[in-house]
Amino acid sequence: MGTLKRILHVSVALMCAVLAGGTGRANAQDILLSRAADRDQVVLEGARKEGQVVLYSAAIVNQALRPLTEAFMKKYPFVKMTFWRGDTEEIMAKLSAEVRAKNLVVDLVEGTGIGELAVDAKVAEPYYSPMIEALPQHYRDPANHWTSTRISYFSIAYNTRLVPPDQVPKTYDDLLDPRWQGKLAWRIGTASGTPLFITGVRLARGEEKANEYFKKLATQKVINFGSGSARTLVDRVIAAEFPIALNIFAHHPLISKQKGAPVDSKLMDPVPATAATMIVPKGVKRPHAALLLADFILSKEGQEILAKADYFPSRPDVAPKEGLASVIPARAGVREQFLSSDQLNQNTEKSQKIFEEMFR
Repeated sequence: MGTLKRILHVSVALMCAVLAGGTGRANAQDILLSRAADRDQVVLEGARKEGQVVLYSAAIVNQALRPLTEAFMKKYPFVKMTFWRGDTEEIMAKLSAEVRAKNLVVDLVEGTGIGELAVDAKVAEPYYSPMIEALPQHYRDPANHWTSTRISYFSIAYNTRLVPPDQVPKTYDDLLDPRWQGKLAWRIGTASGTPLFITGVRLARGEEKANEYFKKLATQKVINFGSGSARTLVDRVIAAEFPIALNIFAHHPLISKQKGAPVDSKLMDPVPATAATMIVPKGVKRPHAALLLADFILSKEGQEILAKADYFPSRPDVAPKEGLASVIPARAGVREQFLSSDQLNQNTEKSQKIFEEMFR
């Protein structure tokens, strides 16, 4: 082959590779956002060809991830599902490393705070699932970068032996009572800890009144708790190390209370609420399988599995466990302050700065 022919041969080969790659990506984006009448069938057949799907999630393994995997593979035996469990920050670090290395292993990512982190890092592909039509409008993303899988409500936790019933703080201002100085604790080092509490107060009261409130709260010498999981702080309250913990997952104390632990939750108006969100990573290699799994997790069947695992389903037509329902704001007669991924993305940095300046 002559020099010119070799150059032309290589050029054509490269062009074909580029076009193939571009076409593959275009096809992936087409199916991810498809609302065509045959969308579900195309997803099903595509997933059958892809043959596997990988989920990264912050959900509890034995209570949620294993039952989800078993139910999914029973329904779709031609798709092998595997999962990896980590905290939100660990998941984002793993996902970001895979995207940077252009060696994406995961097909679907789920966890509290994942939505805002992934969008901010530009590692989320927009996608559509017909299952979101069952979700309230405020639990949806207008840009289709994330879908809500489970809802979290936040409250204080208190030790019922250390805090008499008539002294339980009922409002945010009650936390300023001098009797609680040095007796309040909150989680640091996580987006659902101090930044979420501060963001909620800022949005509820406005910047000026919130700033005044934080100055007063700072005099309470709130204890910065930075070890273990979200559950760990509740355990410390149960152990009487701290009388009161701020901004904890409201259902955690109820689970322990049902087992006889001296702990309870108290909602404060408004009740901060966030959604664990699910994203499809940029450059996903198995888009059909990713969508099939996303559809399943958002379906009534998938949401019922999450409800059995002590989570609050994002679908209002799937009831949570009755023993946990008392911390749903609508049932408790208090306002819900839902903080979307966009709101958290826009406010967390400033809230963290306020924490560093006032509470460190």
